[in-house]
Amino acid sequence: MEISDIIIKTIYAAIVVSVLMGFCSYAVLAERKVSSWIQGRVGPNRTTLPLLGSIPYVGRFLTRLGIFQPAADGLKFLFKEDVIPAHVNKLYFVLAPVLSLIPALTTVAVVPFGYFEHADGTITNLVLTDINVAILFIFAISSLGVYGVVLAGWASNSKYPFLGGIRASAQMISYELAMGISVLPVFMWLNGPGRDGTLSLVDVVNAQGGGLWFAMWMPFSFLIFLVCIFAETNRLPFDMAESETELVSGFHTEYSSFKFGLFFVGEYAHMIIGSAIIAILFLGGWHPLPFMTWADFGVTGWLSAVLSVGTLLGKLCGFLFFFMWIRWTLPRFRYDQVMKLGWQMLLPASIANLILYTIVIYFIDAP
Repeated sequence: MEISDIIIKTIYAAIVVSVLMGFCSYAVLAERKVSSWIQGRVGPNRTTLPLLGSIPYVGRFLTRLGIFQPAADGLKFLFKEDVIPAHVNKLYFVLAPVLSLIPALTTVAVVPFGYFEHADGTITNLVLTDINVAILFIFAISSLGVYGVVLAGWASNSKYPFLGGIRASAQMISYELAMGISVLPVFMWLNGPGRDGTLSLVDVVNAQGGGLWFAMWMPFSFLIFLVCIFAETNRLPFDMAESETELVSGFHTEYSSFKFGLFFVGEYAHMIIGSAIIAILFLGGWHPLPFMTWADFGVTGWLSAVLSVGTLLGKLCGFLFFFMWIRWTLPRFRYDQVMKLGWQMLLPASIANLILYTIVIYFIDAP
């Protein structure tokens, strides 16, 4: 690889990570706005900047919208007193929030967000690195996120954080099995006779262009994967690692200031990546409609990049809203209910779904 390619990749990586972090901060604002809307409240509408706030109409509108609230939240976490209790294991206590965030920032490297069609018809995929085993890479790296939670619970030397970390590890083991099995029919179809064998997410999107989206003819895979994503991101009703009513605040009870904020950023980063993966695997990625692609409208050049990225981001934001809607609608499960759902319902269902589509794909591909 030439020096110019390395520089371009580095710049692109910096842009992708910056956009992801920006999405995380405004996802927190969206969460607060969605919860206030569901509960009949107003939400953040006071934080402002002196100069912008004085602009007639525009400044007041942005203030009421809460657009400056993420900056205030970030500065608050940054400048609050950072308390490290005397009884904790300091090295691992400090390392845990970092381990919680790094997997999300790493998996974004293989997530495609759109494409650029040149005038001669060639396609440049907008992805940091398009590897042939992208889905395996995502599963392998994203699984490491639970180590940050477990390490935080163990390093706190406190019973409630420790129980939260143990719950997180048990939940991850329970639901990753079903999640991994649920996507196998998608890649069985991609690797069938007469089709190029691949585990690339770009090829998954291309396979849905001009035809049915996988969510339409593999609905059970889609539903199982969706439930497992909730569990993998520790979102309600699966937030067993926190569970305030039982564990005070769970694994991050002893944390404060910036390290506490890193756990939240990591959670929302995993939500964003998870939403993108759902859209890519089952909802056509950057294709606007089933049986239609942007190429059918004659879209090329920079317009193809803008529309493809905008389409995927629109689906991503829709799933983020769904994450938030569920959190403020459904009550938390009991721990035994979470384990029963994972082992006695979703795992057998995912295996049955795999057998079903193995048979279906066999007869479709049979000569």
